[in-house]
Amino acid sequence: MQFRPCIDLHDGRVKQIVGSSLGEDQTRLQTNFASELPPAYYADLYRRDNLRGGHIIMLGPGNAAAATEALAAWPGGMQVGGGITEENARDWLFRGASHVIVTSHVFHGGKLDQNRLERLVETVGKNRLVLDLSCRWRDDGYYVVTDRWQKFTELKINAQVLEELARSCDEFLVHAVDVEGKCMGIDTRLLEILAESVPIPTTYAGGVASMGDLEQIKTSGRGRIDVTVGSALDIFGGSGLRYEDVVSFHGA
Repeated sequence: MQFRPCIDLHDGRVKQIVGSSLGEDQTRLQTNFASELPPAYYADLYRRDNLRGGHIIMLGPGNAAAATEALAAWPGGMQVGGGITEENARDWLFRGASHVIVTSHVFHGGKLDQNRLERLVETVGKNRLVLDLSCRWRDDGYYVVTDRWQKFTELKINAQVLEELARSCDEFLVHAVDVEGKCMGIDTRLLEILAESVPIPTTYAGGVASMGDLEQIKTSGRGRIDVTVGSALDIFGGSGLRYEDVVSFHGA
């Protein structure tokens, strides 16, 4: 299990936001932290500690310059997502992203668009593509959500779906949206599903609040699932986890 760091960008600044509050109605937006430091500061920090494979997520418009700044601070060290399409994906790789992370472009209208996915693979290559399968529980299982995690798709997370999608990408990124940003504990039910089913590297995000949660992810994920931590980290204003401790855990 590895620690995959993050840089979440909103309105051009590094922020930590409760994912389920994202939407058109900005009055509902719940911001846990807004940094006074530039994105490059965090990319430099991760580069210093050789934490490869972290992700830069652009939450809405107005973040391209900030994301470019972070990528320039560590070319090839981080992935980038948020508004990625087949038209701009190559440009983000050129700017220094190791991979592009895609959700809404291939999951739109509530369904997986296989043609768009195939064209994206042709554009950037399977080995440079991460599929964001961020999901929420509904009725009988976890379903992929898109458009700032507000719209449910028809795609249910299960072993068959993960096996099929793995043929088209290098990694999965999975936010447990119902607990993301809330520091309320991890979604062990989702972790167990992923641990049983994922055939490629997969990063889990959502609800991590303590070192105990990291230990639980290592156990429930059977050592196969990597983790990212946001709002609970002291570098993002949190009190549950010290960045240095998480880095040490990563190297253990």
